[in-house]
Amino acid sequence: MENELKEYLDKLNLFVPIVNRVHGKEHPEFNRVHSLYNDLVKKLEAGEKLEEIFAKLREVTNNYEVPSDTCESYEAVYHMLAKLDQHFTK
Repeated sequence: MENELKEYLDKLNLFVPIVNRVHGKEHPEFNRVHSLYNDLVKKLEAGEKLEEIFAKLREVTNNYEVPSDTCESYEAVYHMLAKLDQHFTK
């Protein structure tokens, strides 16, 4: 699972800023996702608890529901965040 988590984080580090740039105007909630993801990385690196961040992400994303007018990268971001959420908030 650790390799999978590192792979998700590596991909999210690439995808989140791009998806925000592409979809941020039409989907302002993703601006919040971007900010929360940055907070998540900082807390993860510091060894802090992540439950509060994931609770906020679930709220902002409507439980990681992908908008119908977005791209596969947007969907991938939500999928990976949901998987991380499941792992860290079991």
